[in-house]
Amino acid sequence: MEKTLLHCCCAPCSVSCIQLLRSQGIEPVGYWYNPNIHPYQEYKARRDTLMAYAPTIGMELVVQEDYGLRDFVQAVASDIPGRCSHCYAIRLNAAARYAAEHGFDSFTSTLFVSPYQNHELLGETARQAAERYGVTFLYRDFRPGFRDGQQQARELGFYMQKYCGCVFSEEDRYQKQIARDMAQPEKHL
Repeated sequence: MEKTLLHCCCAPCSVSCIQLLRSQGIEPVGYWYNPNIHPYQEYKARRDTLMAYAPTIGMELVVQEDYGLRDFVQAVASDIPGRCSHCYAIRLNAAARYAAEHGFDSFTSTLFVSPYQNHELLGETARQAAERYGVTFLYRDFRPGFRDGQQQARELGFYMQKYCGCVFSEEDRYQKQIARDMAQPEKHL
């Protein structure tokens, strides 16, 4: 059986990815490394939900702690609109490095399940990380399973996040409300 490291951004996004890999005879080992997720309570909720889920499905999980608010913000501050490329690179490079150093045949990520991510940039970043660390990138377009996986996660009672992860994506989530509040501040006194 192929030994694959599955970078996991959260438990809800992991559900259908793990099912697909297992249906193909691939037993993934989960890998938590997400220094982009902020604030800390959000980071903790996502990590803890994944840590609770993994044993219920018999999946080994490696947790690499790094709540990296300051490092992340410093790295993206000069290019907030382009922050996703940095975010993808730090996480996929960490996964590729861990996979190479620990004898995995390949690595992939649950990021490939989200229809909201830049799939092409993710793929290119993962291929570069694979080349850099001498490990195979196992490409799977997990997006067809996104809605079903999210539904299963809700049924399982998982914490369901409302934004991608970084503080700037949380701001994007509220952009319309922020604009309304800024246009009519007197209504909010």
